[in-house]
Amino acid sequence: MKVGLLAIPLILLGVTQTGVAATQQGFKRFSVSAGWLHVMPQGKANSFNINTDVANGMRANVGMISGDTILNNIDQAKYDELEATDPYNMNNIIFNSVIKTKYLDEIIKMNLTGNETPEEYDAILQTITGDAQINGLEHWNSNAGLEADNIDTLGIVFDYYLNDNVSLQFIGGIPPKVDLKGKGAVYAPFSSVAYPFPILPTDPIYDPSVPPIEVYLKKDLLITDLEAYDNAASARAWTPALEAVYHFGKSGVNKFRPYIGAGIMYAHYSDIKINSGVENDLIAAGHMIQNIHDGYGGAALEKKLSSGNIVVDVDANDAIAPIVTAGFNYDLNDNWYATASVSYAKLNNVATIRVLNTNTGNELIHATTKIDIDPLITYVGVGYRF
Repeated sequence: MKVGLLAIPLILLGVTQTGVAATQQGFKRFSVSAGWLHVMPQGKANSFNINTDVANGMRANVGMISGDTILNNIDQAKYDELEATDPYNMNNIIFNSVIKTKYLDEIIKMNLTGNETPEEYDAILQTITGDAQINGLEHWNSNAGLEADNIDTLGIVFDYYLNDNVSLQFIGGIPPKVDLKGKGAVYAPFSSVAYPFPILPTDPIYDPSVPPIEVYLKKDLLITDLEAYDNAASARAWTPALEAVYHFGKSGVNKFRPYIGAGIMYAHYSDIKINSGVENDLIAAGHMIQNIHDGYGGAALEKKLSSGNIVVDVDANDAIAPIVTAGFNYDLNDNWYATASVSYAKLNNVATIRVLNTNTGNELIHATTKIDIDPLITYVGVGYRF
């Protein structure tokens, strides 16, 4: 399983600059420096775009459910509206006399002996609890998101000088581990109209002109609280960069030589890992969706296990970003120099989270979020020319 949200992210191996040889005869073609690279992401968390395979308006059997569960998920605003317009509305009668007194639980107990076959058990439950029309889970945006944390690593920079003032610079280093902090909590905007105690056409009192009893449910269901965990995810970031750099001044004349550079950075992420707590929350959300497909809507609301084998897959796309740098070199002698720089890269990537049922191969939940890294990078090092 390839994990890593979330997100997930980044790193920049900064932009440093190497210099030219301080000799009267000319400049040296090659130089290499190594030093401390500090990355400070400037981007803010973006919302998650979430889809599930429960289409709006889908009808699903409710199955086993307790009166408390219904009560805890009641759309109270809807009932207040109904009561204001018609205090004797049948929905209010059901809400007050059936749900609040937990009569539903008693009816289920009275009709189940414990000796039923699975088919008989499901048929009795369906007769009592009916089905429900579900909305809100097909697609929504969550304000929760991910932000990259600060990073420190060893940067290594190699330069090839085209002339005394212009060099091509390749930037690498030790790929650091990038931590992704979670911001906010992810909720699913669940709503439903349930139809318990259906009167079937075979019932002697069946009257097609009488509308079925409707119970209105609505609640934001917590999927995961990202801020409850130290880090939501982490990844190993590989970020080589190539820049064209212009050095002011002249070799052998100016010990202090400022420079500017511009180029591109390529970002690839490996060893992506999601926090085990977040992963368990997403697995529970997958069971919720699968229970709806299994015809156990009540089990979905009560966060019970489903028939599925639920796994989580997290990935982050590769990215290319522009990068600009300003810095200076200071010659210590003909071969050795000190260097320092500050850089900025407009880097972002997309993290994709997929919750799958491996028993069926179905993707139950698909979520994406853009991670704006936009790092400010400082570099301090020592180099050698040859």
